Amino acid sequence: MKNYLKKYLVEFIGTFFLVFTVGSAVLLGGKGVIPAISIGFVLMIMVYAGGHISGGHYNPAVSLAAAIRGALPQNQIVPYWISQVLGAVVASVLLNIFVINPPYSECCEYNPIALILGEFLFTYALCYVVLQTATTKKLEGNSFFGLAIGSTVTVGAFAVGGIFCYGAFNPAVAVGLGIYQVTCWGCVLLTILANLIAAIAAAYTYRFVSETPCD
Repeated sequence: MKNYLKKYLVEFIGTFFLVFTVGSAVLLGGKGVIPAISIGFVLMIMVYAGGHISGGHYNPAVSLAAAIRGALPQNQIVPYWISQVLGAVVASVLLNIFVINPPYSECCEYNPIALILGEFLFTYALCYVVLQTATTKKLEGNSFFGLAIGSTVTVGAFAVGGIFCYGAFNPAVAVGLGIYQVTCWGCVLLTILANLIAAIAAAYTYRFVSETPCD
């Protein structure tokens, strides 16, 4: 049962980030090629990160096709669908929270809830992808981990950077923003806090979905 829960969690996470990026990039992130790039990249990085665990579907239609082909047990279609739909629902709710909140103050142009969630989500995504692609023994020696990790930062910058937060996803970068006087130190501290909590959450997620705790 635990192995199935791992697959469901991976499908939830991947679908969450896909739907969140679609909503943010298309509705708020601007026009042109940026939405298309960010959507394509987020799907790519989540497939790299979770494909070896769940198959990296993140789409009920793909799960149905995989089941018909025989790559997914028939009794797993509905659980996969539920995981994917839940990921989409949670992503949509959080995106609405971002949209309805006004700016924070003159020193920080972002609402603190939006800033914390934006930094948390894509620092989490970054750490999750790093752990899944660069530290997993099953994928040891792969040639795509650099592309996956770098693309995660690109997606985060397009999806929430400059929209909900500064797009640091890194406490060291956050300190630099304070020194550059891009923002106040209060917002720097919020950013750092969100980054560190996200790292912890990603590490425990990895420990749950990996084959062994030290994988």
